[in-house]
This record gives sequence, structure tokens and C-alpha cells, in this order.
Amino acid sequence: MTYFIHADKFFLENVTETGGYLEIDDNGNFGFYYSENKKPDGKIIDYVGKYVAPGLVDTHIHGLLNEDVMKSNWDGINKISEGLLQAGVTSWVPTTITDSSDRLINICEKFAKHKGEETGAKILGLHFEGPYFTEKHAGAENTKYMCDPSIDELYKFKAASDNMLIKMSIAPERKGAKEFVREAVKSGVIISLGHSASNFADAIACVEAGASMFCHTYNGMEPMSQHSPNLLGAAFSARLVTDELICDGHHVLQPTIRALIQAKGVEHICLITDCMQAGMMPDGDYVLGELPVYVEKGMARLKTKGNSLAGSVLLLKQAVENLVNWNIATPEDAIMMASYVPAMSIGKLAQCGSIKPDKPADFIVLNKDMTLCETYLNGVLRYKNKEQVN
Repeated sequence: MTYFIHADKFFLENVTETGGYLEIDDNGNFGFYYSENKKPDGKIIDYVGKYVAPGLVDTHIHGLLNEDVMKSNWDGINKISEGLLQAGVTSWVPTTITDSSDRLINICEKFAKHKGEETGAKILGLHFEGPYFTEKHAGAENTKYMCDPSIDELYKFKAASDNMLIKMSIAPERKGAKEFVREAVKSGVIISLGHSASNFADAIACVEAGASMFCHTYNGMEPMSQHSPNLLGAAFSARLVTDELICDGHHVLQPTIRALIQAKGVEHICLITDCMQAGMMPDGDYVLGELPVYVEKGMARLKTKGNSLAGSVLLLKQAVENLVNWNIATPEDAIMMASYVPAMSIGKLAQCGSIKPDKPADFIVLNKDMTLCETYLNGVLRYKNKEQVN
């Protein structure tokens, strides 16, 4: 049955409207938006004092609720999918870490076997973070599996995943990187550059070959100087690429977050979490791949390898709140960087990322302080925050 959402503010795709009514049709899709003075006939759900935004899209996430993309069975993956609704995320891209080719093929087969069976946040495809990285900036990735990119291996992964592999992160200085990028992009795989000590020339060569993203910008990269622009310089200066950004206040500090957003513009910043299995879990000991991790004071760190950050425990709703609370972004722009831009960056705007007629009615209801109130999937209320602020 068609119904209407009434709220104080609507973050639509091209404009933010004050007041009004949003149609949800009986197919679970968005219909038209009507202004406040054009009250429609029919059932109305009233969210006076609240904002309505598109469901958030996390394109780089490893786990949640003590479940892990690499290790969990399908029930565990679906637990992540359900849990993400509590984070305001309605679509996501499960992300692997560097591992053996056989292990990665097994992951592909697991997701292909259960394609479309998730009952929570929708799985848009798979993201391989590695194994084509550089040992110097391994971070929490296991160096023993790192290698040069292989086009033959790419097609094995695609076949095993039933074409669910849609994104790969690689280091541009690896042998054959630009040739791999060209072939991967032709095959429909988005290429992101990261975990790398690359110079500027190799990075830009991969961008011009088709790479369109940078993997958790700043992290896993050489610092930039005026005489050595390197990979980070490419992330700043390449005009049309999209830069991933972790806004937990630990991976990147506020002034450096502001600098990147101001340099690139919000339309080229993709908020991600890089969340690992400790997300929504208490502090303590965990594992990322084969490496021991401890979580303390909102940070996940390796027990070995110099206490490096090991993914995050960030939720995407918190990244949005942070940018607004830090006065780095407006609510409108923070929402855009967590919904429209991620969906656009992987070519999935037809399925998610904005409020527009005939798209699935995946949306969130926010309090005025940008905290999450409710999450809807296909027009159906799926999560309600019992501690919401009125």
C-alpha cells in the first residue's frame, strides 16, 4: 500500500527540501516528493522534528559484530548485513584482505552461492583489498601473500564470484599494474589505488589507464612533500577520481580531513569505515586475517608490526555525525559523501545512494543532531533506535 513520509527535511538527490511529503509506493520504491503545501491523500507517517536521508552505502568494510568477511559462514555474513541497518547502512560491499589465491577464490564462491540471500543491508558486490600491494605499506595486510597483479587470476576471481567482484585495490608500482588496470576496468571492475609506496608517475599512469579511486586516502601511503607528490599527491591532484576517507578521528586528523575535502570537493569524497569484526563489540582481543588485533578507546591496532592501526570500529553513521560535529561538512554534504558518492563510485546509483522516483525506498530517519533514529529497507521499517533523541 502506498504511503507518505512527512518530515522536517528531506535530503533528495539534487536538492534538500524543508518540510513536505515523500511517497513510498506499494512496490517498495520511492515515488514523488510533495511540498508542505501540497499534502497528499493517503496514509501519512509523521516524522515531525526529523530528517529523511538516503540509506548509507559502505563500499569498504571487513566485518562487524564479531563476524568477518574472510572467515564467517553465510549466517555470519547475513549477521553483518542485518547489523549494518543499525549503522544506517542499507547497501554494502563486503571487503576481503590480502590472502592466498585459493582462499580468495573460496570467498568468491561463498558469496556467489548465496547471491541475493541477505536479509539486511544489500550486498552490491565484492571488494578485494589486495593481494596486489607493496610490503612497505602493508599495514594490517599479510605481506607473505603480496604479489604482482595477474590478469589470468582476475578472471578466475570473477568467474568464481559469478561476477560479484566489482572493485579491487592495488598498488600502482607493482609490475604490470597499468596493464592490469586497463583489463580490469574493461571487464567492469573498479580499481582503487593504495597500500603503496608509489611515485606520482606510476600512480597517474594507472589513473589514466582507468583507476578511478584511492584506497583510504592518507592511510597506507607515503607522506607528500612539495618535491615528492607520490601516490597521495595523485589522490589530491587527479581531477576526476574519488578518494576514500575514514573519518573516525584516528586514521586521519580533522585538519587533514578538511584539507582533502576542500581540495577534491564533496562530490569526490567517498566515506568508508574499513570496519573490522570488532565493530559494535566491546574492547578486547580480535583477529584480522591471520594477525592479532586489540581494540581500545575506539581504535583497532595490531599487536605486532609496530602497533599499526588495523582497520577500524567506525560505523558509517558516526562518520556522518563526526563531519557535521567537526564543522567540516554540512549535513547535506556529509550525507552525500556517505550515500551518493559511494554508490556512484562503483556504478550502482540505479540501485542505491539517493532518493529518487522508482529507486528502492532504502532510507534513514535522523534526529536533528544527525543521530540515527530509524532505518527503512524497500519501504519497510527494519530498525528503530530505542534510545533516539526526540
